[in-house]
Amino acid sequence: MTPNTRTAQLHALGQSLWLDNITRALLASGTLQRYIDELSVTGLTSNPTIFDQALKGSADYDAEIRTRLQQGQSGEALFFELALADLTRAADLFLPVHQRTRGVDGWVSLEVSPLLAYDTQSTLAAARDLHARAARPNLFIKIPGTAEGLPAIEEATFAGVPINVTLLFSTAHYVAAAEAWLRGIERRLAAGLSPDVASVASLFVSRWDVAVAGKLPAELHMNLGTAVARQAYKAYGEFLASARVRRVMNEGATPQRLLMASTGTKDPKASDTLYIEALAAPFTVNTMPEGTLKAFADHGRVAAPVPADGGDCDAVLAAVRRAGIDLDALAAKLQTDGAAAFVKSWHELLGQIASKSAALA
Repeated sequence: MTPNTRTAQLHALGQSLWLDNITRALLASGTLQRYIDELSVTGLTSNPTIFDQALKGSADYDAEIRTRLQQGQSGEALFFELALADLTRAADLFLPVHQRTRGVDGWVSLEVSPLLAYDTQSTLAAARDLHARAARPNLFIKIPGTAEGLPAIEEATFAGVPINVTLLFSTAHYVAAAEAWLRGIERRLAAGLSPDVASVASLFVSRWDVAVAGKLPAELHMNLGTAVARQAYKAYGEFLASARVRRVMNEGATPQRLLMASTGTKDPKASDTLYIEALAAPFTVNTMPEGTLKAFADHGRVAAPVPADGGDCDAVLAAVRRAGIDLDALAAKLQTDGAAAFVKSWHELLGQIASKSAALA
C-alpha cells in the first residue's frame, strides 16, 4: 500500500482529489478504498449519468431492486434508495478524512432530481429530505447554480444542508453561487445558529473547449476552459479575502471551496491530464473521472500551482473575444444545455430503472 507519488504531490500542494464516479462494484471490490489509500483520493461526486452507467452493464443492483419492488417502491423513489445505499457506504469510507480535516474534506455528493432545476421550493424540500435520509455528516446535496437554483442554495444553507453547487460555467456564475452560500451563512449567524455549513462551488471546465472546437486560432486551442477556470480561481481568492467572508470565518464558518469539475480531456489529441496539471491550486478540489485519475497517477506532473492572479487568463479570454466568441452568451448557453443534458440523463436513468424493474419483477 504505497501511495502514488504524483497524486500525493498534488494533494500536498493543497488540492483535494475527488473521484467523479461511483458503482457498487467500486465499493464491493475494495477499489475505492485502494484509491483512498494509494491515490490520495479524499472525496467523490456522482450524477445521473454515472448512476445510469452503473446500472446499465451490471447485475450488482438486481437483488436490491427485487427487494425494493417487493416493498412497493419504483421509479425515482427506488433510484434514490439505491443511490443512498452506495453513497452512504462511500461516505463512511471517507469519514476518517472528514474527521481528520474537521469537515473540510472527505465529502460525497448526491444530486436532487434535475426535473426540479427551475422550482426553488421543491428543490429545497428534496435537498432537506435526501440529506436527512442519508444521515451522514459528509454528504453534499447537489443543486444547480441556475438563477432559479440560487435561492434554494441560500435557503438550504440557512437550513444547515451542505450544498455542492453544480452547473457553474463562468466567474459570474461562481460569484453568484458563492454569494448565495454566504447569504445563507450570514442569516444563520443572525439567527444565532452555527455558521459552519460546508459547501463547494463546481465549475465545469472541459465543455468550454468542446463548445469552441474549430472556432479559434491554433494557439488558443484547448486553452479556453483553463483560462475560464483560472479567472474563477482569481475571483475565488478575492472572495475569500473579502471582509464579509472573513467575518463569518471569524465566527467559525468553513468557507465554500472552489471545485474544478468536468476535468476529463475530451479531445483525444490533447493531453489526458491537461486540466489536472493546469488547474492545480491550493484550497480547491478537482473531481476527475476514473480514467483521468489513473492517467495522472501514471504520468501526470504539476510544476507550479495556479497563480493567485490567474496568470495569463485575462489575456487568453481577451484573445478569444477578439476571435468572435461571446463568452457571456456561451456561458449562459452552456448552463442551459447542461441543465437539459442532466434532465435527459435523468429520463434515461429512470428508463433504465423501469426496464430493470420489469425484468426482475
